[in-house]
Amino acid sequence: MYESKMKSEETDHLFQAILSLKTEEECYRFFDDLCTVNEILAMTQRFEVAEKLYEGNTFSSISGEIGVSSTTITRVNRCLNYGADGYKTVLERRSKEKKEA
Repeated sequence: MYESKMKSEETDHLFQAILSLKTEEECYRFFDDLCTVNEILAMTQRFEVAEKLYEGNTFSSISGEIGVSSTTITRVNRCLNYGADGYKTVLERRSKEKKEA
């Protein structure tokens, strides 16, 4: 089992709350209450970078298309290659769903 540096009972409660969400609208409402717009936009941007890297796009094309710094792309790339496999888990599932659709 994966042991995270952020593991705590309180974090467990947060993740259980997120897992209880059933619709996209519920997600919007929950995260609108939980996070600032800038926090959501930063997470959205990092996930978009992860998708582009997973698809094989180059750093320069990602930077030009999304408008992110090379530092952000490098950080996300490091997570994709050496992280906890969180991005990979989600991206592989999304890729499989797209192929099945």
